[in-house]
Amino acid sequence: MELINQFQSGLFIIQSIIFIALLLLLGKFAWKPILNSINERETNIMDALNQAQLAKEEMAQLKSDNERIIREAKAERDAILKEAREIKEKIVSDAKEVAKVEGDKMIAQARQSIVAEKTAAVAEIKNQIGALSVQIAESILKQKLDTTEAHNQLVENILKQPNQN
Repeated sequence: MELINQFQSGLFIIQSIIFIALLLLLGKFAWKPILNSINERETNIMDALNQAQLAKEEMAQLKSDNERIIREAKAERDAILKEAREIKEKIVSDAKEVAKVEGDKMIAQARQSIVAEKTAAVAEIKNQIGALSVQIAESILKQKLDTTEAHNQLVENILKQPNQN
């Protein structure tokens, strides 16, 4: 039994030395690379999470920028439409004003033309009346002054009248 105890204690020591040697070998050649790869993977995962967070923040920033750009574009569109309406209204009012001025000119020209034609017609009528009056007077005088005695009497009457000029 003693041999077994010795053998067991010797075995225990050998196994302990082998275990410690194995631990040292694993620590130097296996655990350090495993721990390094685990740390490296953890770092990569943290970097990936940080990159994902940055991407998420950048997406939120881009979304807010897009919304701002859309608001600005809508405001600019509204301003352009308002300006276009104002220009249209100004053009329409200018056209109405020009048409009114042209209409007034045409009416004034028509009135002047009417007045000129009226004056010409009145002058023509006066000329015709004058010519008719002369013709009527001539025919009346011819009838009354057929004789020289009537002719002499007319001259005397005219000379007796006071100066008409």
